[in-house]
Amino acid sequence: MSAPVSILILTFNEELNIARCLDSVAGWAHDIVVVDSGSTDRTLAICAEYGVRTVFRPYVDHRTQLQWGMGEVAWRHDWLLVLDADNIVSTELKTQIAATLANDAGCFHGYYSRHVHYFRNRRVRGLKAFYLHLVRRSRVRVDDSELVDFRLIVDGRIGRLSGQMIESNQKEFQIDFWIDKHQRFAHRMALEEVLRAEGALCWSSHLRPSPIGSPDERMIWFKNWWYRMPLYIRPMLFFIYRYVFRLGFLDGWNGFVYHFLQAFWFRLLVDIKIGELRHEIDVGQITLIDLLRQTSTATISRGSAAAPTP
Repeated sequence: MSAPVSILILTFNEELNIARCLDSVAGWAHDIVVVDSGSTDRTLAICAEYGVRTVFRPYVDHRTQLQWGMGEVAWRHDWLLVLDADNIVSTELKTQIAATLANDAGCFHGYYSRHVHYFRNRRVRGLKAFYLHLVRRSRVRVDDSELVDFRLIVDGRIGRLSGQMIESNQKEFQIDFWIDKHQRFAHRMALEEVLRAEGALCWSSHLRPSPIGSPDERMIWFKNWWYRMPLYIRPMLFFIYRYVFRLGFLDGWNGFVYHFLQAFWFRLLVDIKIGELRHEIDVGQITLIDLLRQTSTATISRGSAAAPTP
């Protein structure tokens, strides 16, 4: 069953991922556009084999790339499914999307879908369960209040689908790729937290932090609590929360490696960088103006998995 939906995929050197992504939507969606930022591997050749449209845009950051793709590409449908190259749309989710859009009465302008995360082709639990991938283009924009994570802001009601969107980045089999990517994220996340603490960066007024709100509103609420916790201690607490209370230990050695790196090592690296930034501010080496300038010049990692999983 096909669906009246367009698909936007962002790529940069994704030859290990893009075929799996396109396999999951080819023949089901007939308007697939890949916005590429200068791949030098076989990414574009693989896209050509599938007959999808490709357009080039120089990379600034993931948020800007996505906003440009939604607004500047000539789309055939108002409904848009936003994917990274390491996403795989399950058969169940495709069936639900097709049925939902076939009976679209204009009451909802976006749908969260269940998100399942894999690390080195093995599932890891305890992460954010729902992501917003399916949106009505005419009623959505990209949130510009975060420096690493990005969120889609929908003007209107948002529903939920139980079908799974699978995230499985094949490039993460080389652990150096994962580490290098998160080292780049760490500086930008530290920068964001320092600016928020100083009141120089605020959350979008369209998203209200709430423990009982949408998945994105709950995440912002959690981050506000995170910012109040003491540096260097909170990574240990987060690892325990993920690994024990969110059942990460059930995923064996692979789960331990993932949560140790993502919940502890990465968050500890962010805290160390926050300490460095605060020291530089205290001794007059940098100012908040300097940090704000960095937000307009620094970029985050290109390609799939645009931001660290919350």
